[in-house]
Amino acid sequence: MTRSQDRKGLKRAAFAAGAALTVVAAVAGSAPGAGAAPASPAGTPKLKLVAASKAVTADRYEGNSGVYLDLGTYVTVDNAPLELKVTRKSYKDPIVAQQILRNGSKVTTKTLPAGLVKDFSGLPDFLEVSIKNAAGVEVQKSKSNFCLNNASGRLRPDAPATSHYPESCSTNPFTLGSVWGVEKGWAANTSAFDYDRPVDLAAGEYTVNVGVAKKYRDLFGIPDDRPTIALTVREISDGGEGGAGGGGGAGLTAHGATTGGGHGASHDMAGMEGMKGMEGMAGMGGGHHYGPRGADAPTPSALSHALEARGLAHHLGDGSGHTDGSRVAPALRSATKRPTGRAGVPANVPKPDLRSLPAWDIAVTDGEDGDVAGKDYLAFSANVWNAGPAPLVVDGFRKPGADLMDSYQYFYDAKGKQVGYAPAGTMEWDPRIGHEHWHFTDFASYRLLAADQKEIVKSGKEAFCLANTDAIDYTVKNANWHPYNTDLSTACGQQNSISVREVLDVGSGDTYTQYRPGQSFDITGLPNGTYYIQVIANPANRLQETDTKNNVSLRKVVLGGTDGARTVSVPPVDLINAP
Repeated sequence: MTRSQDRKGLKRAAFAAGAALTVVAAVAGSAPGAGAAPASPAGTPKLKLVAASKAVTADRYEGNSGVYLDLGTYVTVDNAPLELKVTRKSYKDPIVAQQILRNGSKVTTKTLPAGLVKDFSGLPDFLEVSIKNAAGVEVQKSKSNFCLNNASGRLRPDAPATSHYPESCSTNPFTLGSVWGVEKGWAANTSAFDYDRPVDLAAGEYTVNVGVAKKYRDLFGIPDDRPTIALTVREISDGGEGGAGGGGGAGLTAHGATTGGGHGASHDMAGMEGMKGMEGMAGMGGGHHYGPRGADAPTPSALSHALEARGLAHHLGDGSGHTDGSRVAPALRSATKRPTGRAGVPANVPKPDLRSLPAWDIAVTDGEDGDVAGKDYLAFSANVWNAGPAPLVVDGFRKPGADLMDSYQYFYDAKGKQVGYAPAGTMEWDPRIGHEHWHFTDFASYRLLAADQKEIVKSGKEAFCLANTDAIDYTVKNANWHPYNTDLSTACGQQNSISVREVLDVGSGDTYTQYRPGQSFDITGLPNGTYYIQVIANPANRLQETDTKNNVSLRKVVLGGTDGARTVSVPPVDLINAP
């Protein structure tokens, strides 16, 4: 796959998301006040599967293996919100999903069947899709997950103006808690793109039948409606018509709907929010590669269409209309001047609680930009998250001509008023391809330990740009369901910045994927055997926390093979098998 082809595919996904957001407006506009069927019991949501359009068009681009389908089907919610709380006590415990039923001030819970929800990406095998060709022969049959936090829209004018639920479902293997929800009078898109598995359909005409699996119809009382959609797949060649610039057009467009240009058009990767693995890819040189996967860019994780389409984050922040009631720090704007007065933090002021997750996505690679050719590297992904109850807010201030910024940690009371600050080390500019932003030093460090878990074999990165890439536990106190800086377009500054604010919000974590330079250990010549990847949050204790006893995580790895052909096996962490 060439870099241009890969970028086209990502653009198409983002444009398809825009189409999805457009077509839900068609549902709302066509029938104001719709959904007035016989009422469900008070506090119980009434669900229905609908198709926004009778016909859609999907573009298959020359050289790509298939198309990404967003059929414009939605689950409408009325009578009461549809809300699920999904948690696990520890990695030794199974996931438990509960439906939260709200009737005025009365709140009750209903536990979903054990084993129904297997991870935090959504309800598994929710949607059943059958695709037949023009001759009536079924050519594709599949099931897909349903993330309740997917792209959504209002059904009628009297529905809540904004949704207070999160905007995506977590795909991090070590997520601990999620909240999924659709507001009363809203509808959520049921499509879920799998960027690893596009649908292989030749150009032509198809008929698609979509329905909800019986177990969910029975569980939520959903009628057995099965919308039928006419699908046109058209072939688009480089330089041809049908896409913006012959390759940047919408991957799926509803007939009669309009799609605007991509947000943040200043660089190709705008629109893929929450992707620390994608940072800094704009303007990369031609020789860059990404390890053993044979692609110029890492495969995106599953994101909500709302995030894909947004481009640059523009959440409501702390103003009127910010409905979740949990944010306790001001909007992400760095202070214009250095703090004055004596540094200090009042007793009992809320502080963050930084915790490290076990490493995952572990593989032997031949290195990234800046690594030595011909050597073996053990690459991995790592995450440090904030369990609260306060966000981590760090400002950096740069003296004219200085290479480093002086950093300060800020503290806020429960009403969001700044009540203290303390020096917190420095920030440094990282010029490497894949970074190119200001890193806060001493945020976390990586070490490769020997089998005794004590001897340090290798040490790694300590400086990071903070961004809320992953929802780790949105059930903790003060979790912010709408963090502002979910990608690198909203944090970490530019080379000529004079000040920077970096924030890690409550409930969110910051993932650096194995594709980032510095996310690996050189294992060339290292003896085969058992080792441990250690991730340490706040290694120099420069940040003030509520608890520092949970800052260290270990992940066991077993190295084998020979130089140039090294292997690694990764045992599970209790019930989590995420090598």
